[in-house]
Amino acid sequence: MSRTAGTLIVVLGGASSGKSQVALEMAGTRRPRAFVATGQALDGEMAERIRRHRASRSADWVTAEVPVDVTSWFEKEGARYRTIVLDCMTLWLSNLLGSGLRTPAVFDAVSELLRAVRAVPARVVIVSNELGLGLVPASRSARSFRDMAGRVNQLLAAAADEVYLVVAGQPLPVKRAGVR
Repeated sequence: MSRTAGTLIVVLGGASSGKSQVALEMAGTRRPRAFVATGQALDGEMAERIRRHRASRSADWVTAEVPVDVTSWFEKEGARYRTIVLDCMTLWLSNLLGSGLRTPAVFDAVSELLRAVRAVPARVVIVSNELGLGLVPASRSARSFRDMAGRVNQLLAAAADEVYLVVAGQPLPVKRAGVR
């Protein structure tokens, strides 16, 4: 069986911009479908967000809760699916830092993830927060995280076939396949 190249779509947006719903719509209906969730229910508010996200997906989505080992998941499971949504990169970055990974190694981890994503023949939609459009964070660590997330989003966008910025639930094309 020949393997066809997959498609990588990146969906960026601010908090509560509608980016996750847009990502589900852009993922399409090709089955089997997987939703790779990086969020962790570490408090009641986050548990409620996760519950709402689950409820927004139809029952034919296989949900994989993968807070840290996303690259391994793509390497082991990715080829089984025709459609994969990874939601979200920003939480994954936070989880990596929380697991003790230092910022320089995060960029290596992102490169490895992109390699693994490109190795699967699926349509992959990656959701990430655009943190650079808001207020400048007051703390140095928050500014460093915002800057790191911005650089990661640049890496994702450079590797992607398509990139969209979601504002008020509306996807604005930033980069389209074959268009520079």
